[in-house]
Amino acid sequence: MSRIRLLIADDNPEVREYFSGILRHEQDMELAGVAGSGAEAVALALQTQPDIVLMDIQMETRLAGISASREILSKLPKTKIIILTILEDDELLFQAFCAGVTDYIIKTDSISQILTSVRNAYANQLVLRHVYAEKIIDELKRVREEQTGLLSSLNVLTSLSNSEFEVLKCLYQGMNARQIAEARFVSIGTVKTQIHSILQKFSLKSTREVVRQLRACHFDSIMNTLRG
Repeated sequence: MSRIRLLIADDNPEVREYFSGILRHEQDMELAGVAGSGAEAVALALQTQPDIVLMDIQMETRLAGISASREILSKLPKTKIIILTILEDDELLFQAFCAGVTDYIIKTDSISQILTSVRNAYANQLVLRHVYAEKIIDELKRVREEQTGLLSSLNVLTSLSNSEFEVLKCLYQGMNARQIAEARFVSIGTVKTQIHSILQKFSLKSTREVVRQLRACHFDSIMNTLRG
């Protein structure tokens, strides 16, 4: 019977020893190696070519395990990676799944749960957990909505005149109509006309809504550089 060869990557020596101890008692598993960092995990994985890598996310950097997973999978596509984590951080786990990991293990899970995850991953019998499937769907919806809002805002920005764009930048910086008029050396009536045009193009009722939409689309740096 072929044995499942595992590599353990975690910057905590106690965690490495804990999981190594589990594997020593399983007849269908063997330890291919242990690594204390993401960089070491990549090098050791390429050297030993394990079936499964148990990968901590946060090692020498916050995303070291995710970066290492992505690099390993690009060179060893048949290797399966299972994330080791203390807490179910939705954002980090979502990034890990996007990098191609197969599953995740909570470090405090029971030994039977851990072994089941490893064996299922090796046998290609993993089913995405219902709770996490819902989280992934929610995150994809959020990203899609954000992208839609970004494209919509970009389309509006390209339709603005130079004067309207300058007024919008002032609004984005928190200035009111009177302050904008003084800063641009124009009448307040001219500024109000330009603001009205901006609202029509954004199909919104207030400048506060416009600014909120731009901030939601992460326009902070763009607004400071676009068109000078």
